[in-house]
Amino acid sequence: MECPICGSDEIEILNAKQKSSKKKLTEEYLLKCEECGHVFKDAISLKKPQPYRLIISEQDKSHKTTIDLSPSDELANGDVLLSEFGQVEVTSIEVGDKRVNKSKIEDISTIWASSVEIPARIGFSVDLHGEVDSYKLDLERDFEIAPGDVVKIDKHVVKVHVIKTQDRKLTSGFAKAAVIKRVYSKPVKFNNYDYDLTKYIIKKTS
Repeated sequence: MECPICGSDEIEILNAKQKSSKKKLTEEYLLKCEECGHVFKDAISLKKPQPYRLIISEQDKSHKTTIDLSPSDELANGDVLLSEFGQVEVTSIEVGDKRVNKSKIEDISTIWASSVEIPARIGFSVDLHGEVDSYKLDLERDFEIAPGDVVKIDKHVVKVHVIKTQDRKLTSGFAKAAVIKRVYSKPVKFNNYDYDLTKYIIKKTS
């Protein structure tokens, strides 16, 4: 909001009220410019919240529900919403038959999200020269794993070579468990390691 007299955006809200119709919500303001002292009125029209389809991934299961959002707002991957199943992070946005990273809410057909109130479940593979031991782990969402880490898992001491996240494969840097899909590793011939993941194993899958 800007002062119509001097153009300043240093505005004090003196009073605010809402008016509601079937489809719109109008916020009316009585404002005072802190630069020149001019008092004036302004209003913002918003579309009323509408239910949008929401699919929440929670480790090996998913929940289908709806969430009320204002069609006038925008939504982007990484945004956190409060659903009936708790806080969730938006992982994908469906507009028509396309997946996008950001969209005006009124154009969205489905919102895909993951719970941020439970541990992250990741896959962990150990390459045994032709055979693979594969595990499912539950880790704190901000637990960091990096290519080059030497890790103990079950009976193996291994070096992490590649990390597959929701968006890409990493051979350098690091990733938090919240975005990791699978970690790929190979055994090493020494017994020293950076950390032990054995206690986080939920199951061995192969």
